[in-house]
Amino acid sequence: MKKILFLPFLQMPSGHHQAAEALIDMLKIRKKDIVLKKVDLLSYMNVSLEKMVTGTYLKWIKLMPGTYDLIYKNCTYSTMRKVHSFKGYEILFLKKMEKLLYDEQPDVIICTHSIPSYLVSALKRKGKCRVPVMNVYTDFFINDVWGRGEIDYHFVPNRDMKVKLVTEHHIRQENIIVSGIPVHEQFTKSTKRTNDNRRRKILISGGSSGLGDIYELITAAGPTGAFDYFVLCGNNRKLYEKISQLDADHIHPLPYISSRKEMNEWYDRVDALVTKPGGITVSEALQKSLPIFVHSFLPGQEEINLEYLEKKNLVFRLERSQSIEAQLMKVLGNQPELKKWHAAKKAYERGLEMLSPDQMTKFIQSLLEPALSFTQHA
Repeated sequence: MKKILFLPFLQMPSGHHQAAEALIDMLKIRKKDIVLKKVDLLSYMNVSLEKMVTGTYLKWIKLMPGTYDLIYKNCTYSTMRKVHSFKGYEILFLKKMEKLLYDEQPDVIICTHSIPSYLVSALKRKGKCRVPVMNVYTDFFINDVWGRGEIDYHFVPNRDMKVKLVTEHHIRQENIIVSGIPVHEQFTKSTKRTNDNRRRKILISGGSSGLGDIYELITAAGPTGAFDYFVLCGNNRKLYEKISQLDADHIHPLPYISSRKEMNEWYDRVDALVTKPGGITVSEALQKSLPIFVHSFLPGQEEINLEYLEKKNLVFRLERSQSIEAQLMKVLGNQPELKKWHAAKKAYERGLEMLSPDQMTKFIQSLLEPALSFTQHA
């Protein structure tokens, strides 16, 4: 049977894994004769190494966000960079990636993280990988690490990214598909919400780890009677307990939700989402037609996402110096403001070229037909 290999990076819950899982489940429903496998290169190399790197990364962005931001923007996202070369990654990982591909013998490779994309691109350049490779991007911009010219197809989130790949990196237009960031099919499109003078329901998320000073945010919002808050605490048990101890009838902590069906139901119950600007979460909210308020962002990727999303009028930034409830009401109680947001969302959706899972499945299936075998070089 044909095999598609999905390459995220690290094992911690992330958009890279969620995008891969959305595509895997999409293909499972429609194609029963394909092997679908997701592999993290670091875990393949050494499970203990992966755990150490993940732990170090999470501590770094939490304790020294400024240094992470500085290094990310100077080393992996420079508007002045002309040559995209990261020899350190090749020295550390290229031989292991070559061995992984030889062991797995994939017929198609789908990269949902920039580091595997860069490594597979280098192998293709050296003639050591001859199967179709797709990049599936999970942010609203392209960092410098992603493989480009050697990659066969690029599934990008927006038309701006397509233009950038064509004009700056000379990728052929027909090799770039504006697909949006993959959202799992269990997140169905919502019916139109109506407000019948009830208290509005706000879902607050800080990601799977409950990051983002959510406790300070929620305690700063006084009980005016206008809103009920439902706080996704993720794996942050301490946050869950602190909010529970508030004993406030308008603030409701929620434990980690692993079920996409349950998460989809929560999206349907609420009137807006307060979150960080992660690519997957924002894309889910757009799918559900939920106005998006940004309470904080992680350094690096999320800050760049936020800049793009604000420019396109797709999110509203919450200012800590102002009343949270006043800022929510300024949008949710203002029909012209809501219409402006819906118009921005529709403009974004009009730029998408591949909307249905059936279309995506048919495209990926077409890549399997001419696939050549993988060859290992000493």
